[in-house]
Amino acid sequence: MSALADRITIDPTRMHGRPSIRGLRITVSDILGMLAGGMTREDILKDYAYLESADIDAVLEFAAGRPTIR
Repeated sequence: MSALADRITIDPTRMHGRPSIRGLRITVSDILGMLAGGMTREDILKDYAYLESADIDAVLEFAAGRPTIR
């Protein structure tokens, strides 16, 4: 399984099926919104201690539409 598939999960029973980080209650769109709003990676990691830098990398890769999660 790719690193992206390990980080981004899609479960129709969680978060209304929206892609989320490792099954946590924070979605890809939440992270993208924070970045678009001017937060830095460091800001996000400080505010959400359970996130890892690789989670943000996966969000950006997912948003860019590179690999497909199966």
